[in-house]
Amino acid sequence: MNKKNDIKFLRVNHLRGPNIWTYRPVIEAWLDIGELEEYPSHTLPGFTDRLLAWLPGLAAHHCGLGYHGGFVERLREGTWAGHILEHVVLELQNRAGMQTGFGKTRSTGEHGVYKMAFRTRDPVVGRAALDAGHALLMAAINDTPFDMPATVAHLTGLVDRYCLGPSTAHIVDGATERGIPSLRLTDGNLVQLGHGAAQRRIWTAETDRTSAIGEGIASDKDLTKTLLSSCGVPVPEGALVRSAEQAWEQAQDIGLPVVLKPVDGNHGRGVTLNLASQADVAAAYAIAAEAGGSRAVLVERFIPGNEHRLLVVGRTVVAAARGESLWVTGDGESNVIALCDSQINTDPRRGDSEEHPLGRVTPHDDEIMLDLKRQGLSPQSVPLAGQKVLIQVNGNVADDVTDQMHPSVAQAAALAARIVGLDIAGIDLVTSDISRPLADTRGAIIEVNSSPGLLAHIKPASGQPRNVGQAIVDHLFAEQETGRIPVVGVTGTLGASLIARLVGSLVHISGKHVGVANGEGLYLDARRVSANDATGFDAGQRILINRTVQTAVFESNARSILLEGLPYDRCTVGIVTDMEGLSGLAEFHIRDQDALANVIRSQVDVILPQGTAVLNAAIDEVAALAGLSDGRVIFYALDENNAVVANHRAEGERVVFVRDNSIVLAEGFDEETVLLELSKIPPATVKHPESVLAAVAAAWALGVAPDLICGGLRSFDPTPKKTHH
Repeated sequence: MNKKNDIKFLRVNHLRGPNIWTYRPVIEAWLDIGELEEYPSHTLPGFTDRLLAWLPGLAAHHCGLGYHGGFVERLREGTWAGHILEHVVLELQNRAGMQTGFGKTRSTGEHGVYKMAFRTRDPVVGRAALDAGHALLMAAINDTPFDMPATVAHLTGLVDRYCLGPSTAHIVDGATERGIPSLRLTDGNLVQLGHGAAQRRIWTAETDRTSAIGEGIASDKDLTKTLLSSCGVPVPEGALVRSAEQAWEQAQDIGLPVVLKPVDGNHGRGVTLNLASQADVAAAYAIAAEAGGSRAVLVERFIPGNEHRLLVVGRTVVAAARGESLWVTGDGESNVIALCDSQINTDPRRGDSEEHPLGRVTPHDDEIMLDLKRQGLSPQSVPLAGQKVLIQVNGNVADDVTDQMHPSVAQAAALAARIVGLDIAGIDLVTSDISRPLADTRGAIIEVNSSPGLLAHIKPASGQPRNVGQAIVDHLFAEQETGRIPVVGVTGTLGASLIARLVGSLVHISGKHVGVANGEGLYLDARRVSANDATGFDAGQRILINRTVQTAVFESNARSILLEGLPYDRCTVGIVTDMEGLSGLAEFHIRDQDALANVIRSQVDVILPQGTAVLNAAIDEVAALAGLSDGRVIFYALDENNAVVANHRAEGERVVFVRDNSIVLAEGFDEETVLLELSKIPPATVKHPESVLAAVAAAWALGVAPDLICGGLRSFDPTPKKTHH
């Protein structure tokens, strides 16, 4: 078979907001498939089988046919390289642990040139998957070798490095289900839920309500115990010591066996259980002192039973998981290291990445070495056939027991979190039976942890997964809260910058802090803080991150939508002024009015169901966008007798027009408000009367009172105030 020439990438773009393809961020690639235009998949001998051997998951892709196996059907019938690449890239992302499903490929009308878009949760991973998919596709076409395991390993590493951790992603998914928008503020796990003044922040399992004092108390185990004990929460008796000799003295006073742990540890590090000899206590003291980084170590009564981790969110325990002791059984041939690898580490829940709820067990850990030593063994020892060896007593919390928990146990855990002062806490307790009160089992709370791990509850080894992300979102936002502030989007070329500023000014007069991003700059309230063009994505994000902003107004245009997408996910009011500007878009393969309308419609597609589209009734293509609005529609036009305006009024809907040189707001034919004569508006503003009508309609849609709109129009000065640095 002749080798086929390579596919060329003409342009690769990350569309970070809603765009011509979908509401979500995508990577858009422009491809020139060259001679492959003449070779659809069914003309390439063995191609489909080679592709499916490398990516068997493609068999599940529905494609446009809407059923399992639809894509393979298309491959066998014949489809083109651009479309195949889209599916390969999606499947590679799925294989790397980043689930995505949306992809589309469209011809540009130029021979062999396609635009392809695919959903990605991170641009670095998406670009890498695109490059890998391209290499894989050409290898399958040309029947050359391809290293699939290395490719998946590389992409999986990028997912671990660049994507949100699984716990944070789980919380963000909980917010998305409630319609709450999210913005990632760093490369790590700091995420803003909601916009502007309505926002909250999370950092994995910490929130902007998590108390720094509470975290400080939780990290001091001795102080935590003192506070819990004084409030009647059962804790093990214990004492703080600063030497191995003191530790042994206290152990005898408390009563053997005992537990040693660092006073400022976390997540079970440096903890040794069930110590009954002076030598063991001395060895455990050294481990705890090193793990905690100080000589202060806690000696506590050993409580028989299983370790449990309870997750408290707000005032409620939302999940409980039970730990288990780890054992291996000797075979008379393998040493302890080999037995751990064959009997414990083969568990698919164990691994080194954040995706795994349980860690791999290495017998060289100090605590495990000590447990082995107490059994007369070392990691190199070969236990007898059938001999049971204890590897780890605690730290393997993985079985969901939420539904078995006694109400009084949940109450004690919730109280412990409140005493320490944490809104989200991991409560470690030991009991032989969580379905009975702690007093009956001599159980006790042994630790309170801030920033607890969530994976054991999201992906338990056994039992039901718990939607703890939803619980955290419900804790941050009351039932009726969406995290949204009113967002106004203005798209077009006719006075869009003026409209954006005028809407901002009219809302500001009603007593709200307003951010405006338009072609003239960035404004907070009436003050210009930057004179650079602010129609791009980054400028828009600056407004949505600002915690003082109560309403945000953005100008966009066809070019900014094509280059980056809209800078917000949904809007309350979407204004479209016109369908001009086609000549400047030839480089995007936008060659006719229909293609332009497909770009501009993005502004109307993102309007919320309770929102409003504000459309120029004098331009037919703009008026036609009304049917795409999920919310209501207000038409504006200078001419009261415009057919679109008249029909809309006849349906009882809202319109804004000019009659006898005055601006009129009308709802149906029964309600009219004559607002203001155009002559009373400053000349610099009123020389663009349609722009004034669009801004008035938006302010009306946002509930600004007519008298305030009048005052705002009289006082508005379109010349930008000086920029303050």
